[in-house]
Amino acid sequence: MVTAEVVGPYRKSSYSGHNNDCVEVAPTANGCAIRDSKDHARQPLGFARAQWQIFLTHTKADTS
Repeated sequence: MVTAEVVGPYRKSSYSGHNNDCVEVAPTANGCAIRDSKDHARQPLGFARAQWQIFLTHTKADTS
């Protein structure tokens, strides 16, 4: 995992329900930060750009 300062706003998926049971993603200088939408006080998880791209590629492949 990468620790990095968030450089943009957190975004929530349009597929998240009305109960906010989801994660939020924000850009960092070298990748992205992921946090629990219900627990903003908790330290976000940081991922390098390449790691995040691999995750997205596999996630999209699994939903086709």
